[in-house]
Amino acid sequence: MIDTSAFQGKRAVYFTLGCKLNFSETSTFGKMLQEMGVRTAEKGETADICLINTCSVTEVADHKCRQAIHRMVRQYPDAFVVVTGCYAQLEPEQVSQIDGVDLVLGSNEKAHLIQFLSDAWGSGLSHQHFSVKTKDIKSFAPSCSRGNRTRYFLKVQDGCDYFYTYCTIPYARGFSRNPTIASLVRQAEEAAAEGGKEIVLTGVNIGDFGKTTGERFIDLVRALDEVEGIRRYRISSLEPDLLSDELISYCASSRAFMPHFHIPLQSGSDTVLKLMHRHYDRALFAEKIQKIKAAMPDAFIGVDVMVGCRGETAECFEETYQFLSQLDVTQLHVFPYSERPGTAALRIPYVVADSDKKLRSKRLLALSDQKTQAFYAQYIGTEAEVLFEKAPRGKAMHGFTRNYIRVELPAAEACEAFDNQLMRVRLGAFNSDKTALKVTLNG
Repeated sequence: MIDTSAFQGKRAVYFTLGCKLNFSETSTFGKMLQEMGVRTAEKGETADICLINTCSVTEVADHKCRQAIHRMVRQYPDAFVVVTGCYAQLEPEQVSQIDGVDLVLGSNEKAHLIQFLSDAWGSGLSHQHFSVKTKDIKSFAPSCSRGNRTRYFLKVQDGCDYFYTYCTIPYARGFSRNPTIASLVRQAEEAAAEGGKEIVLTGVNIGDFGKTTGERFIDLVRALDEVEGIRRYRISSLEPDLLSDELISYCASSRAFMPHFHIPLQSGSDTVLKLMHRHYDRALFAEKIQKIKAAMPDAFIGVDVMVGCRGETAECFEETYQFLSQLDVTQLHVFPYSERPGTAALRIPYVVADSDKKLRSKRLLALSDQKTQAFYAQYIGTEAEVLFEKAPRGKAMHGFTRNYIRVELPAAEACEAFDNQLMRVRLGAFNSDKTALKVTLNG
């Protein structure tokens, strides 16, 4: 039995690195603590609990995690510091040796945060860590919350069975697993009852949904589409080989699934895709893009691209650049390859210089800007429905159209009451940094 009195009146701060799944889980940690009587510390307040949710997708991410932990320990010297997430799972010994860290939670343990905190405060426990091997990571912690955001994030799947040569995520997250469709529908219904209007489906490899329960991702999509009150769903990331024609067709005519896809490509060179052990070639990827655009011409399509991985010669990169320049996609999420200990990629002989990685990243980011701005420009002067998101007082409000065009409402016209509201707007010119379209309210 947990003594809730130990939590009453305490304050917590949260820091998240990495993907939307991490943000979803951090929001759930916050919700759990709030239910125990813990409130989020305001700016300038001291904190009793400091929770850092880490990422380990690249070496740079590891470095950022260490920096964040040191910074949070300095900023909140009297707080009980909890570190969780992928970096904590992969390097628990290293994390536990950082001065000021009190608790390191692996993938199985994070579902039991409240119990660990209760035990720690009750017994003076500190500097504990848990080293969990991949085969032992079997738990699934439900997560559907929004934290301080407008949109809800629903975790529908965790883990990955795709052992790409460059990736450590299966070791950090375990094998693919998921809850039942019925339980996820209940969570979506709870979000609707709280006033939620948009839910983002998150996971490590969500197209692999069903490994645990024998269900299918398309059946989950159909069931969620029936939840009254939720007006919008977005699918955070979907492997191209798991993006079925049936799913594309359903999303094109569904009530609430938006014309918005995020699909990892990683490389436009078949040579490199084979070295990565990806489960498709570029012909299949191009076919999926064409089918999305045929069914939903206005769809926003984001693409993950890795540059400078082992084996990516100058010729291979040019293949990627030319492939992407001809592809009808909207935005490129570009990140440089970094060496990960224990991965099969380390056995690939050709190593790309850091200077070349930077140049390749710069070229692809410039291409991304061109594509995104061209996509936005098509809609200038048109009307759209936007879900507005909360903004700091006196600042411009932002939101997204159905097809994920980011919009900006000037501070003079913004109003707190617009937060989480779907409103008709007219799309105008680009804002100053060309990251959004300015809008005016209709009516």
